[in-house]
Amino acid sequence: MTEEVPYPRFATRGRAFVYVVPCRDEDLLKLGFSRDPFTRFSTLHRRFYEFFDLDRGLLVDAERVAAARRIERRLIEAFPDYHATAPLVVPATAGGHTEWYRGAHVGIAAALRRIAQDEALRLHDGLRPWLHEHLMARADLLHDWSLRIVDTLDWARNNAPDDPGTDRLRRALLDTWAMFEAAGIDVHALVPASVAHWYEHGEHRRLFDASGSL
Repeated sequence: MTEEVPYPRFATRGRAFVYVVPCRDEDLLKLGFSRDPFTRFSTLHRRFYEFFDLDRGLLVDAERVAAARRIERRLIEAFPDYHATAPLVVPATAGGHTEWYRGAHVGIAAALRRIAQDEALRLHDGLRPWLHEHLMARADLLHDWSLRIVDTLDWARNNAPDDPGTDRLRRALLDTWAMFEAAGIDVHALVPASVAHWYEHGEHRRLFDASGSL
């Protein structure tokens, strides 16, 4: 079976951002900077939109890498007593095992808001609208990408039912669908009818009926 990318490729705009993303079910947050926050969040957890609390997350457009590094350093130096161990679910390959903090969300969030205000930087206070905007700007990629996935899964079902790659492709499409829904986007309006039909009636639905979750 042909290799397929794990999600639609969303190109970076080349700016630099400082982010604070708290975990949804634990008093733990990740602080950092990135030129491509979307990809960064994706490397920390494949379903980052569920693992992190988007509504309490913050993202500051620092414009330049040097400014983002400086802001991150200010926050790190201001909260030296709150460092924590990274969650075990964060892959070692993500390089995301530093700058985790426990019990510091209120203070770090307030400090980042002050910095953004003092330096007249754009602040996304809550990441759900940011994710919605990010995904909608690239939504045209979803149509053809999802169709390729479903066509490949259909071919594999008839020709290579034991191919282990099918699980990865199926999971990638389901994760992407869930991500768009988490951003408040109607996925049915963006994908071909065959993809919508697959989502509603595909093999994964039998697993859902048995386990209660995808």
